[in-house]
Amino acid sequence: MTMGVVQDGVQYIIRLDMQRDGLPFRKIVQMVDDLEGDIIAWDLVRAEDQRTIRDLTVLIATAEKLRALVNQLSGLEGVRVENVSDRTFLMHLGGKIEIRPRVHIKTRADLSHVYTPGVARVVEAIAEDPSKAFQLTMKRNTVAIVTDGSAILGLGNLGPKAALPVMEGKAVLFKWLANVDAIPLCLDTQNVDEIVETVVRIAPEFGGINLEDIASPRCFEVERQLTERLDIPVFHDDQHGTAVVILAGLINAAKVVGKPLESMRVVIAGIGAAGTATAELLLHMGVHDIVGYDRMGAIVEGES
Repeated sequence: MTMGVVQDGVQYIIRLDMQRDGLPFRKIVQMVDDLEGDIIAWDLVRAEDQRTIRDLTVLIATAEKLRALVNQLSGLEGVRVENVSDRTFLMHLGGKIEIRPRVHIKTRADLSHVYTPGVARVVEAIAEDPSKAFQLTMKRNTVAIVTDGSAILGLGNLGPKAALPVMEGKAVLFKWLANVDAIPLCLDTQNVDEIVETVVRIAPEFGGINLEDIASPRCFEVERQLTERLDIPVFHDDQHGTAVVILAGLINAAKVVGKPLESMRVVIAGIGAAGTATAELLLHMGVHDIVGYDRMGAIVEGES
């Protein structure tokens, strides 16, 4: 068996091919406990005449301890380790989103309404009044999640392909939390003009643009230009999403301690896209005693 690269502190599924009689479950429990791990699940995959296939799901603190457990399991009589899988990677196999139709085609008449010739009437209606696209197409409930992969989570500039799992995850959140359809668009450019031009050209099919994981200060210019050129909402999650959540928490904290929001001193650790947007929103809400910190210390006017 060949083990791939593993990550620390995650759940793994170890598939075991075992003799059906005399399952050494007590020994397995002791092995996991000795390595300071936890058994999450012990699932039967299939049973044969003399063999049984089971999935052992464990939480192991380090990659070294996982390898030690696998070696110990392999040493048990009648036990063969078939595979070791990372549960997170299993969730990502084949991607996390798909496109499904909202209408069903069961008859020839259905097809004629969904597609040709009936669809031509809808085309003409939108051509005559473009605002009808919000009622007659997916536009009213579809958002584009746009990134250039330059600031992925806390991992940095890893490019558009590496950004796709994050954008898919954001699309899942849009759907599950708000029933909004979202399509990831990972652009193979980090040029402001090229990003803006690309988004402007694809914008007609979307009801909103969600900018995601675009590095500062480029993100500010991208947002500014798109806001000026598009007639649909433009939202930069790293800026405004963070700022809104912080403001909500601060409003609640002010109520708890019985202080007006305007009297508070706020320290912002990190003045990137999120920190800058948070400072602007707090200033707008009347909070003026704000101290910004970056990796060099407090930001003071007139000092670099």
